[in-house]
Amino acid sequence: MSELKRLQNEREFEFWITLSGGGRKYWFDITGRKGGKARYVKETDTNEITTAFYQEIYNAEEILIEIHKKFPTDTGHQKII
Repeated sequence: MSELKRLQNEREFEFWITLSGGGRKYWFDITGRKGGKARYVKETDTNEITTAFYQEIYNAEEILIEIHKKFPTDTGHQKII
């Protein structure tokens, strides 16, 4: 089951790295109209169960300016700068 889920995550997300505990961090970027970008990030455990899902917002200079944690608890947008 986890191998099937891993393949699905690899198709859905453009990039990934293996974390120290054996899980993975997946992400893809969407370019904004004003030159910034939104990065969607999914973290999983070794069984490919989602442990975190959040959105990072970067300005045109690629500086992280906001994080929106969506899972396991939606915390809303948190401004960084």
